[in-house]
Amino acid sequence: MKKDDNTPIAIWPGLEEGVPKPVMPYSPAVKVGDWVFIAGQLASDFKTGVPKNLIPEDKDPSTGLGMQSEFVLGNMAQTVQAAGLNMSEDSVRIWEWFVSDRPNLENDPEGLFSHDIDIHTYEKLLEKAFSIGPTRSTIGIKELMWVGTKVELEVMCYKTNDEVSHYSLNPNSLGSDALKKGEWVFVSNQTPTDKDGYIADTFEEQLELVISKSSELLEQAGSSLENSVKAEVFIVDPNDFKLMDEIWKKHFPNPPARFVLPRSGMNHSKAKVEVSLMALTNDAQLKKKSIETSDAPEPFGHEPQAIQVGQLLFYSTQMAFDSSGNIAEGMTRNSAAPWYGRPAQSQMRYMMTNINAIAESAGSSVENIVRRACFHNDLQWFAESIEEWARYFPSDKPASTTIGLNDSMVLEGANTLLDLIAYIPRED
Repeated sequence: MKKDDNTPIAIWPGLEEGVPKPVMPYSPAVKVGDWVFIAGQLASDFKTGVPKNLIPEDKDPSTGLGMQSEFVLGNMAQTVQAAGLNMSEDSVRIWEWFVSDRPNLENDPEGLFSHDIDIHTYEKLLEKAFSIGPTRSTIGIKELMWVGTKVELEVMCYKTNDEVSHYSLNPNSLGSDALKKGEWVFVSNQTPTDKDGYIADTFEEQLELVISKSSELLEQAGSSLENSVKAEVFIVDPNDFKLMDEIWKKHFPNPPARFVLPRSGMNHSKAKVEVSLMALTNDAQLKKKSIETSDAPEPFGHEPQAIQVGQLLFYSTQMAFDSSGNIAEGMTRNSAAPWYGRPAQSQMRYMMTNINAIAESAGSSVENIVRRACFHNDLQWFAESIEEWARYFPSDKPASTTIGLNDSMVLEGANTLLDLIAYIPRED
């Protein structure tokens, strides 16, 4: 059998274009077939931190965010261009991570759930960089890898000759709540606000509305919840996971791969949950396939271990849990010996064993991961975690983003959370 040679390609734009070279083990972009995954971009020269020309003299936070955003969007456009695509035309999804001290354990009880960042300047720059799309996730997080950086952006591009269609629940909206390109539909984060701006008090009511809005957008685009491939669920309180999972079962009997991020800064002060989706159209030739293997722990909630569509493999939440849904043995330090062990390295090694088992059951391997988003409850865990991660990629590394969360995970004892997409080689 002849092996498919359409393997992932790392993209490295030249320094002459002005894009700084990362110092960590990741590729600025990875291209595989019609897809390009751009690593998280932030306003750093990777030497001194934030360049002096991006620090406003008046120290105004909004001005600083605008200056950094313009720098990041410019570098991102150069990186996409180096991959042979056009950022404005080919981007289907953008993740926007804004540094915020909210929410946290102190202000959660007060109902202060929004990231509380003025992003109007950023959004004006976004309108210049893109025509209408792409679909968006806008989330507040605790910290980024370089001191002083205020925003990190990552984008996913899909290059086809198909016409792009945009959909919105608000006819006067200039943005895109959802877009369809070829057989794929992408839905932006849906907030729990109704058409009149009202937001319910309970988590259950909020999630029901979010799912209803997502379903309506999918129907407009010729898709459905049943054809959802990947879901991203952003929650404020990790304790809401169980209720979220119960509601999820009602609406997704054949669930998509699902990633859940706790302690997320929302776009509304009372919002407790937001959801984004990727789906196939109802008439798509591509089909989704659930991937399950007994060589990895059972899923953490109502989700498959992964979903395969064509040559892409979408993982559900990866943490160091066992099949009982608890932290696996040996993944934390003994309280009686608090200075022994390297728990972040242990957790990453444990996860990578499971990740590879899932990949192998789909006909791939851990080396074929193309997109990685890594979240730590505290960035103190980064060094030993990334050291372990890099061992699995002797040549090109995946596109990667690393985020520091506001001190908590859904799984007690976990310090690292992964969201992954991998490539599945095809044999003829």
